Formats: sequence, C-alpha cells, structure tokens
Amino acid sequence: MKKILNEQIAVTDANPIRARFYCYPRFTYPWHFHSEYELMYVECGHGQCLVGDSIIDFQEGDVILFGSELPHCMQSAPEYGTNEQLYMKGVNIQFEKDFMQYSFSHYIQFTSIRNLLEDAHRGISFSLRQAPHTVEMLNLIPQTQGVDQIVLILSLLQALASFPQKQYAASPNYLLTPSLFSNKKMERVISYLNKRYTQPVSLNEIASFTAMNPAAFCRYFKEHTGKTFKQYILEMRIGYACKLLAADRLNISQISLECGFESITPFNRSFKKITGLTPTQYKEKVNTL
Repeated sequence: MKKILNEQIAVTDANPIRARFYCYPRFTYPWHFHSEYELMYVECGHGQCLVGDSIIDFQEGDVILFGSELPHCMQSAPEYGTNEQLYMKGVNIQFEKDFMQYSFSHYIQFTSIRNLLEDAHRGISFSLRQAPHTVEMLNLIPQTQGVDQIVLILSLLQALASFPQKQYAASPNYLLTPSLFSNKKMERVISYLNKRYTQPVSLNEIASFTAMNPAAFCRYFKEHTGKTFKQYILEMRIGYACKLLAADRLNISQISLECGFESITPFNRSFKKITGLTPTQYKEKVNTL
C-alpha cells in the first residue's frame, strides 16, 4: 500500500508564514499533504509532480500553488542525484490555511486572492519565465520578516491571481467541497452527488431532487459547473479511481466496480480519455514517485 504522510509544519497564529530558499541534489520528500497552503518556486531543475489525482511536468521558472490538504509529491528528473553538477534550487513558502481569513472573506479588495486560494484545492502551476518582477518578490520573501513579509505575500498572491496563463493540476472535482459554490441549490446538488456518484444516479432523480424538470436542470447545472451532468459524474468517478490507484490496495477490475462502472472496458476507455493514460500506466507512474 502506498502511504501518504501528514506533514506537520511549524506555522502558528503568531508565526503564520514559513519561507526559505532550498538547494537539493534532487527532491526526496514522499507523497504527503498538510493543512497549510504552499508555494514551490523552481529556479533550477525540472521533473514531474503528482498533485491530487494528476501528474504534471515542471521546469525552471515554474511556481506551483498547493491548496490546504492537497496531496502532492515533487520528483526530480532521473539525471538529478546522479550528476553532481545538477541541483534543484528555488524558494518554498508555506502559510497557514486561515491566513488573513477574515480579510479575504469580507473585503472586496481581496476577492481575486480569495478566488485564487479556493482554486488552489486543485493545485495551480504558473510559468514565471516572462515575469521577472514576480520572481523578484518570491526571492525577497525569505529575506524579510514581519509586516514587510506579509505585504510581499499579499502582492505575490495578487500577481498570481491576475496571471493571464495558469495550469490546473488535479481534476475539477478533486477535493471539491459544496461551499465553493455561492448558490445554495448548487451546494445541495454537489453535496448529494459527493455521496452518490459511485452509484447509478439518473437525470430524473437529481432533477426531481432540485424541483426542476430534466431539461431545466441540465441547463442550470451546465451554467454553474461548465460541464454536462453526465461529464461531471464521469470526472468524479475517474478522480476517485486515481486516488484508489495511488493507494494501491485494489486491482484495476475492483477499482472500476468501486467507482461505479459496470465493467472494466468503459472504465479503461473513460480513464484514458480524461487523464491521457491508461489505468495501468497511471498506476506505474504514480508508484515511481
């Protein structure tokens, strides 16, 4: 079984930020999660990162934002650790999940930062190769303290929130909580689906649950999620399958049934369509991290 480490980070209400430079021959920290948000800037190096239920590439100039409780693991490319001239180098910043929570939740000036941190439940990668000012802020944060450090953190988060291009890592449904929807009816729908998505859920059933006819519900659901009801359920099942494959407790046939598929054939087809890998390829790749 592939174990996941619950990392305990030394941040507190009195000292909510931990920022440092790092320089390693290669990344060695295992598959883990923590309650704090984390920013990992890669100044030198490249490799892959397992984030939630997905695997993404990273290279020099990238920064990855990990949300609270989001499992992740950085893996250097194979040549790191064997070539003494190569190093993984950059900046690591961690801050508590309730950092400035009242201000982010209530002040309109922080709306974009609040949205950024909500989206971070999937993990977000940014390329800073054409953003020297943002890189400069990153490099200053470990060298400052107190109010100056907080101001820099806020400026950095605002810059990332306004960034024109970003790559989401985990699937849209990974660690999704109903509270991310401002609409109370959608909160009830998502809460219901979170409990039932591995079971047969008919369109008529969920439409009646919201007191809508099926056609009206389909329009309503796509308007609020950007996906059809069928696609949303499918992605939830594949996201769950990725977690089970990473845990390595069940074989692929058992996982397909556990996730609500009638047989392994549609499971394999849907898995590859959504992730770009077969279940076997995904399992092999995850187990190398």
